[in-house]
Amino acid sequence: MKDGLQVGDTATLTVEVTREMFAQFGGELVHPAYSTASMVYHMEWAARKLIIPYLEEHEEGMGAAVSVQHLAPSGLGTVIQVTAIVTQISKRGVTADVTVKNQHGFIGKGEVQQAILPKAVINEKLSAAT
Repeated sequence: MKDGLQVGDTATLTVEVTREMFAQFGGELVHPAYSTASMVYHMEWAARKLIIPYLEEHEEGMGAAVSVQHLAPSGLGTVIQVTAIVTQISKRGVTADVTVKNQHGFIGKGEVQQAILPKAVINEKLSAAT
């Protein structure tokens, strides 16, 4: 990774809850609220925004671990803000604490770990997995 990323750096993602983000399985609606699966997706996206400017041409970030607590619901049309804060940087990856909130307060929190690997290594691993 390029120099410059520091503990405490933040990235934010703002999205409006749509029907596609509702809790559903196999195309069947469970309830019309922002799903935990969508929350994980947005947490990973916010954390990815942290590393993008620092990746070398031959590198890529890859999700390594996610922990999440879904604390409160958020309905159709609500705007959520996902904020990732770098908490740890190593030669092998970046860890971020992530919070999710809407106009009523916090609706989620968690941690995202990203491995930073050479693209060639990722391609080798993907080839071996097929």
